[in-house]
Amino acid sequence: MADGQASNEFLSNELMVARRNDACPMGLPSKSGVYADRAEGAELWDVEGKRYIDFIAGIGVLNVGHRHPKVVQAIKDQVDKVIHTCFGVAQYEPYVALAERLNKLVSDGAGNGTAYKTMFMNTGSEATEHVCKFARRITGRPGLLAFEGAFHGRTLLATALTGKAVPYKVGFGPLPSDVYHAPYPDAYKGVSSDGALRCISHIFETSVRPEDMAAVIIEPVQGEGGFVPAPHDFLRGLKALCEKHGILFVADEVQTGFARTGRMFAIERSGVEPDFLVCAKSIAGGLPLSAVIGKAELFDQIQPGGMGSTYGGNPVACAAALAVLDVIEEEGLIERAEKIGAKVEARWRAIADGVGKGVFGDVRRVGAMCGVELVKDGDPDKPNTDAAAAIQTKAREMGLIFLTAGKKAQVIRTHVPLTIPDALLDEGLDIFEEATKAVLG
Repeated sequence: MADGQASNEFLSNELMVARRNDACPMGLPSKSGVYADRAEGAELWDVEGKRYIDFIAGIGVLNVGHRHPKVVQAIKDQVDKVIHTCFGVAQYEPYVALAERLNKLVSDGAGNGTAYKTMFMNTGSEATEHVCKFARRITGRPGLLAFEGAFHGRTLLATALTGKAVPYKVGFGPLPSDVYHAPYPDAYKGVSSDGALRCISHIFETSVRPEDMAAVIIEPVQGEGGFVPAPHDFLRGLKALCEKHGILFVADEVQTGFARTGRMFAIERSGVEPDFLVCAKSIAGGLPLSAVIGKAELFDQIQPGGMGSTYGGNPVACAAALAVLDVIEEEGLIERAEKIGAKVEARWRAIADGVGKGVFGDVRRVGAMCGVELVKDGDPDKPNTDAAAAIQTKAREMGLIFLTAGKKAQVIRTHVPLTIPDALLDEGLDIFEEATKAVLG
């Protein structure tokens, strides 16, 4: 099929919008109106044959790009063997092999030789639910501490942990109890590491005893919260607080994992050793898979039958994930993430110094996780949601798709596939700059 040629001449985005509205709930996100027909690498074509450069990558799911040949081949090979048995009924080697590799990656990243073990589920929300359940069982305590601006999923406990009311929490209560939220450090908004740690101590004095806390769960870089990195001194201080009070430290690496931040997992940058780490998204190149990776001495406190999943660790998804790990290693995607991020940051800072002056507030990145906060009159407390949305819409019209984030959707973010060629990355950044100039003048 030639580029630009739709596979079904009778389909259109407009027709699909109408069909979607009739068949699917309105609560499902449908922001772009783009209906994908096929994709390859960092490019996507809609049902009308229009090409887009993809800076979304399934919301960070496709660090190795759409349909990486090695991942596709691994899927095909596994389908020819076995598609499903349920790991609790008839075990299979890809599950064990993937667990072995993840255990070593987390242990090596922590740097202390700690033994880890892994169990698999299907989604990030499910992994979050399980790790909190395990923490309560291990510690015998009910309390869970998360952070303002956090996103941990859409199931009931994950929703309670999420630190944003609209649209995630409104009308879905009552939510699970014994969940508390602390400010997330953000120097751009005036919240220092010391200030954030003092707020946690205040919570322990006024709302819940630390002796009643099972776990703290934190994104080393907030995703939906606006691509805000937690300072390393804060993470180390938080870990020390957890150790002092016997609280488990959980790193949520659902969006930051698998080379996105220039490390296999973002927590490695801080030197903090997590008690548990949850991951999903880019773990399996687009197939549904998630994992809870925990210290063996903790994980083995869960009694037989206290964990399990019918589909979790599906053999096809595990085979894909093993291929993803191979691609990350063989193609040097950890190093590639730094190069991509540096290029995006440089272009965005140039725009901030030019047409974006007073509107492009804070440009920040960790590896290839790049975000720019749009504000009014250079004021961090005046989010410019309208400008972010207008640039997003104009760029989509020009053939580039990306997402926003933040409390008011004022942050433009990128999930550039780490396999993207330089020429395609430059083309996408050119479109972004042109769209920004068209909107901001």
